[in-house]
Parts: sequence; structure tokens; C-alpha cells
Amino acid sequence: MDITKHNFYEELDNILKAIEESTFLSIDGEFTGLDAEGCSHCAPFDTPSERYSKLKNGSTDFLLLQVGLCAFKVDEGKRMYEAKPYNFYLFPSVPHRSAPDKRFMCQSSSIDFLVSQGFDFNKVFREGIPYLTAEQEHQMRCFLEQKHSEQSNQSFSAMEIPENQREFMEDICEKIDAFMAKEDAEPLEIKGCNGLQRKLVYQTVEEKYPLARLETKTGENKERYLLLHGAKNSEELAKIDRERQAAEMMELDIQVGFSKVFQAITKAEKLVVGHNMFLDVLHCIKHFHSSLPDDLEDFKSLVTGVLPRLVDTKLISSTPPLKDFIEKTSLGELHEALQSKPFKPVTIKTAPGFERYTEEETKLHEAGYDAFITGSCFATMCKFLGSCQKPATDFLLPSSSVIKTFVNKLYLMRIADIQYLTLDGPDMEVNRDHVFYVTFPKEWRMSDLFSLFEPYGNIQISWLSNTSALVGLHNKKNAKIAFEALSKEKGLFHVSSYAFYHRNKALKWSAAAVKRKNSEELELPPNKIKRQSLDADRNSSIKKPVTEASSEGEAQSGDNSGRKLFDESTDW
Repeated sequence: MDITKHNFYEELDNILKAIEESTFLSIDGEFTGLDAEGCSHCAPFDTPSERYSKLKNGSTDFLLLQVGLCAFKVDEGKRMYEAKPYNFYLFPSVPHRSAPDKRFMCQSSSIDFLVSQGFDFNKVFREGIPYLTAEQEHQMRCFLEQKHSEQSNQSFSAMEIPENQREFMEDICEKIDAFMAKEDAEPLEIKGCNGLQRKLVYQTVEEKYPLARLETKTGENKERYLLLHGAKNSEELAKIDRERQAAEMMELDIQVGFSKVFQAITKAEKLVVGHNMFLDVLHCIKHFHSSLPDDLEDFKSLVTGVLPRLVDTKLISSTPPLKDFIEKTSLGELHEALQSKPFKPVTIKTAPGFERYTEEETKLHEAGYDAFITGSCFATMCKFLGSCQKPATDFLLPSSSVIKTFVNKLYLMRIADIQYLTLDGPDMEVNRDHVFYVTFPKEWRMSDLFSLFEPYGNIQISWLSNTSALVGLHNKKNAKIAFEALSKEKGLFHVSSYAFYHRNKALKWSAAAVKRKNSEELELPPNKIKRQSLDADRNSSIKKPVTEASSEGEAQSGDNSGRKLFDESTDW
């Protein structure tokens, strides 16, 4: 079922009920890109912390265009599931200037791929459901509450009406007089005003019409106009204020949008299934909950508090005994492999009104369909794992102890010796004595590294720069011999242990962190920076020596996260 902003609130109660009644949920996302230019690519010798940092810094500034959510409800008696797949179109629209105006990146290859799959970008931008993080919602709510509390005492600095605006204001006053004289008149729309004229109208209404209230509205074409409400007495005026404030709070509630669904998933604490879902989890946390922390352990604590039970089907399919029967584990290929022996697909019936997706008709890379077949793959793999137990069972529930071994482990792509990230505990400790840090001339190519390590067997290369790389031996038994021989050679290259490389890298990170901390502690407040700059300019004319001041870039690069999300507190 497609869900846009036009039917979101109409379907919301049904969606929340489906989440609450589900046995498990499956999710999927479609993005405007996967990795940012200039950011480090995922490499085969990444540590879990390095991989998290790379994904956080290089992948989460893209937009989440679609979220697929499928609620699976078990019927144990019939050994089957009922599925309710939803396909949500998302877009962080800006209905008014108090809403966050989000910036995001696009990657041309990702956009091109989605176009080739028939993705409807017009539907995203025209009909996408808005969303806010909890922090953004809190800031907007506080802003509105403060605005409402100050509204009764609000006054505008009076300005003299310019000569070229007098005729305009006389015409406006005539319209307001006629409006206020009417009984039960609909609010008066005042259109075609520029910013100065709107300010003059606000000023005039405050001075001359104590029983009138103005508000600024935005039309369908983003044009701004004024709406005048009239009252007969103070009680009616207070009612107008209350209704307007309630309408603004309701508008904020609409802006929360899809985040209501994410909040319901969090509250329900259901098992949430995804395929290769690390990036999906990062995006969901960042867009619907809060900013991502820098530290991996902080991220783990955050995720387990928000999504306490995650399962990655990529990990299950890459682990024995399933690994022995599945060659390719991309979602489409996995789903296809699970349709044939030795696997026996679980019966899955879509609920009435959800017949758009079937397992026979593929709609890959539509988030709702991908979530649907992710859950289907999970159910079939559960059934297969059940058949491998002693005694065997032909219908293994997701709550079984067999599945618990996969809970809160996210698959890590392209890392041979660390298969997954452990969210609720320490990560795997691996021995990388067979991996070497090699520096060499910039003219060297891959063939030169293969020649260097040829006596010790096949190698895996992870380039760090044009003069350095990590090189891993496939035959780990040759590690000691290779290191003893190559580390002693003096020449164009230098070979160090992986432990040396990682220790040296950690020291550099630590030094950089200390430098940043010291810089932050020494940073002057903005007013003092400005004063120091003025003093320096003044003193330079008499050639006095001055102490070295922070650069203009440093003075202007302070963190703006504490600023309000709102450009102005007035309505005009």
C-alpha cells in the first residue's frame, strides 16, 4: 500500500495497529546516494569503529526517499503469516518558515539507478510525508509555546508610513473598517503585499483595531498573504487566539509525520528485520530520532535503546548452514534461491487491501516490496533452521533461541574477518598479524605489490593513499616469515605490522582530538573576537606589535547547533 501525505493520517491508526499486532516487522529504505565524494570508502581491513565512522560521515547526508515497512502476523495453527506491506514516500517539506529547511546530497549514479527502476521522484517531492527528529519537534514546540505566551504582550516598533505607501494603507483601512462592521464575516484575506506593506498593516491593526487579529499565511504557490480575524468583544478575541494557537500546534503535529510511525516501532519493541541493514538503521536514527554520535559505543547504546531487537537477513544467509546452499546474498538473488530445494518457502498471505505485492511479481528497489520479500526470506530461513534442529521442526518462530543468536548483529560488508557489528556487546577480536602496512613510491602499482609478496602467496590489497596500502596474506601461516624478511629490507618500500599501523593511527586521532579540545577551550566568545579585531585594526595604524589572533575562519566557524531553527519571531 502506497502511503503519501494525502492518506497518511487517514491510514495512521491502521498502521499503528498493524505494528502493535505484528509478530515481527521488516524494513527497507531508498536513498538519494550511498557515499559522499571525498569520504573514505569501506575497506576490507576496517575495524567496526572505522566502518561506523565512514558510514556516518560519508552516507547519512543523503535523503531517505522511501521507507518500506511490512508487518508480519503469525497464524501458528495454519503455519503461515499474514503480511501488511506499506510503501511510504517521504520528503521534509517546509510549510512555513518556522520549519527546518533541510539540505541534502544526491549521487548521480544512485539517482540514475532509481530512474532505471521506474522510481517516481515527482511523487516524493509533491506527496512525500514530512518528518522531524525528537529534538526538532521539541525546539518547534518550545518556539510556539514561547510565541503564544508572548503574543498578548507583543508590540511592533512604530514607523512612519512612507509617502508612497499612504494610498495603499488608506485603502487597507477602508477594507478593514468595512470588514469589522459586518456580522459573522469570514476572515479577510489581504493579498499582494510586500514585506514592508505587511509590517505597516500589522502596525496599523495593533494601533487602531484592538478587536482584530492578524496572521501571515502561505498560499499554494508559496506566496505570503495576511489573514484578518475580527471579534466583537474580548472574550471572542481570546477564543480566536486559542483557536489559532491550537491550529499551529496541530500543524506541528502534522510536521512530525512519519516519525510517529518510527516512534510506534520503538515503543512496540518488536523484532525488526532488514537486509544488509546497517545503513537503513543509521538513516532511521538520524532522520526520525536524533543526530548520530561520533563514538561507536555511544551509537550502540543509542540503537539498542531505540530499536532493541534487530535481525539482519544478510548475516543469516552468510552463516552456516544457509551459507552452504546460497551462493549470492543480494536481496533479489537470496529470495530467488530460497524458492528452490533444499528450502521450503513459508506460506505468506497479504491482508485484504495489500494485494499490490506478490512474491511472483518482482518490484525490486521499491522500499515496500523490498521490505515484504525481506520478511518473506526471513520466515523461510527460520523454517530451514528449524529443520536443522534436533528434534526438527517445520515452523520455527522468530522468538526461538536459534534466532536469538542473530539478534543485534548487523552485517559488515567486505570485511572478511569481522562479519558483523555487535550492538549489545563487544565486537569480535581478530588477529591481523597477516596484514602489513606498506609504504612505497607513488609510481608503484598493484603489480609491484603482488611482485613484492609473491614468495608468500596470494594477497589482498586495501589502498590507503597513492603511497601506502594495507596488504593481507591469504596464507596466514606465512605471516611471520614474510614480516621478518620484508621488514628488514632497506629500499624503496617499508613494511610494518598492522598493530604498528593501528597504534600509530590511534595516536594521531588522539592528538587531533586533544588539539580540537584545546582549540575549543581557547576560543574567544564572538563579542570578544569582534572587539579584538577592531582593536587590532585601530592599533595597526600606529605600528604597535599585536599578538597573533585567531583567523577569520576560526572566528566564524563556531557551532551553530544552539541557534533556533527559526529565522524570525514575527509574522510579517
